[in-house]
Amino acid sequence: MTLTAPSRSPLARLRWAFTDGWTITRRDLTHWANQPVQFVVNLLFSVMVLLMFGFLFGGAMSVPGGGGYQDFLVPGVLALTMVFGVEATFTAVSTDAQRGVTDRFRSLPMAPSAVVLGRCTADLLNAVLTLAALVVAGLLMGWRWHNGFAAALAAFGLLLLLRLAMLWLGIYLGLVTRSPEAVMALQILVWPLGFLSNAFVAPSTMPGWLGTIAEWNPLSATAAATRELFGNPGWGGEGWLAQHPLLLALLWPAVLTAVFCPLAIRRYRNLSR
Repeated sequence: MTLTAPSRSPLARLRWAFTDGWTITRRDLTHWANQPVQFVVNLLFSVMVLLMFGFLFGGAMSVPGGGGYQDFLVPGVLALTMVFGVEATFTAVSTDAQRGVTDRFRSLPMAPSAVVLGRCTADLLNAVLTLAALVVAGLLMGWRWHNGFAAALAAFGLLLLLRLAMLWLGIYLGLVTRSPEAVMALQILVWPLGFLSNAFVAPSTMPGWLGTIAEWNPLSATAAATRELFGNPGWGGEGWLAQHPLLLALLWPAVLTAVFCPLAIRRYRNLSR
């Protein structure tokens, strides 16, 4: 692993951070290459969720405003997968911290932000591959986008933006969580967060208080916005939340990043203090 010395020049420091960050990213990519079965299983799990809900339960689901359930489902599962990715992030970060790998990195003459930046890059690459696998599976199921390629690219951008916000949350949780039991508890809690949304059904079909929570879920905002960009049927509604999904899909990740990015960086710097 090649590590460079710091420089007083801001541009050189930025280059230093990206160079060392890419070194950490290559470490994670090497883990993928050395454990291909685990990597493929993770991809197939997301596809399995899509196929299971699409084919096993799709026939019993009614879509708000009409349309096929596959067109309603696929954007929801894409957003759900971006949120579920937080599990892999905080598990990997916590494991490195427990094994002393993070402390070893901090003792090396590397950019202070390299570990965090490298983790973000690797997990975003993983998210891109997961999205690609889900899109292929969705197309084979009959799902299509209807508003053109540019709008579809914007939808994928919103999905990755949500994943980036979940990355900072995952890094912070991974640095705070120092025991396997706590990691397992967090993994369990991710599932209610994901399913308590509009990914599979409209919040209007839920009890009032539960539907309100689902509407305010950041996942719901991204799912609704991507459905709108893809030209797929959505859950609709007359409230402000239902009428402004694109704004919320930008606002929620911005807020989460603004909160957890500095917390994660501060926690990383204070690990051994």
